[in-house]
Amino acid sequence: MRSFAYVVPDSVAGAVDALAAAEPGTRILAGGTTLYDLMKLGIEAPPAVIDIHRLAELTEISTGEDELSFGAGARMAEVADHPVVRRDYPALSESLWRAASQQLRNMATVGGNLLQRTRCGYFRGGAEFPCNKRNPGSGCAALEGLDRTHALLGTSDTCIATYPGDWAVALIAFDAELDVVGPAGERTLPLGELHVEPGDNPLLEHTLGPDELILRIRVPATPAGRGSTYHKIRDRESYAFALTSAASAVTLDAQGMVTDCRIGLGGVATRPWRATAAERSLIGERLTRETARRAGEVAFAEARPPRTGAFRVELGIRTVTDALLTAGKRAAR
Repeated sequence: MRSFAYVVPDSVAGAVDALAAAEPGTRILAGGTTLYDLMKLGIEAPPAVIDIHRLAELTEISTGEDELSFGAGARMAEVADHPVVRRDYPALSESLWRAASQQLRNMATVGGNLLQRTRCGYFRGGAEFPCNKRNPGSGCAALEGLDRTHALLGTSDTCIATYPGDWAVALIAFDAELDVVGPAGERTLPLGELHVEPGDNPLLEHTLGPDELILRIRVPATPAGRGSTYHKIRDRESYAFALTSAASAVTLDAQGMVTDCRIGLGGVATRPWRATAAERSLIGERLTRETARRAGEVAFAEARPPRTGAFRVELGIRTVTDALLTAGKRAAR
């Protein structure tokens, strides 16, 4: 057991002040469903933990005409079960309830979920395995090791670890933005600019400053929400991480032609992945199995499959195909 300081601020301002004054390596504790695991494994050893889970100002959920807004401290279960989210944005709801068991959804927060770290076995396995994400410069054991579930997109010669989340994949398809706060005040950034590819520095996973805190997640209102789904393929039916997943949303005109298309890919990339070229390939087309599959092929055209994970390219194409067809059926109702 490593000793650490435990700080419980009574406001967001107090949390920001505590972060600004904290030692390097200090971590935020919200639901704890990721941080506790990493501390037990010795991957995280923070000198201090700042507990924000009691801050009511971070738990607000609003569903206005122009946007949805989710406080970073809102529980996954609360957002997944919100009647407006379930009715008008099924992809958002499904990405949450397919992500984890009910017990975890009752504890985990939607802000913390965005920042969960990879489930790569070499990253989590300890010092005996070289891992540039855990120990920069040590190498990447996955490159010549067990790589069946590793990334197909956004990889580098230093890291092929897959981003594990589902929620961010659905959010990126809906152009979500984050409001964050730090000592310099508030700023807003597109969700697509939060996570970064490993490049030469796999230790850097996101663009938040060490003294910044996510306040809320905002999703622009769109009619594409109703014609959406989150399709997740996994090794077992219940609460496993994705082999491939796709968040898809479409709108159709009176003739059944696609006027808007959103595709996010999960389980296959080093960060939440927006398949913009695949989206463009469907605009102005009639949504059929043929055109949906073509969009899936475009989405994976630049895939670099690991040695034992090549089957997931075809699986990913089929995942996108089926997700688009399901979204199309919902859009046509």
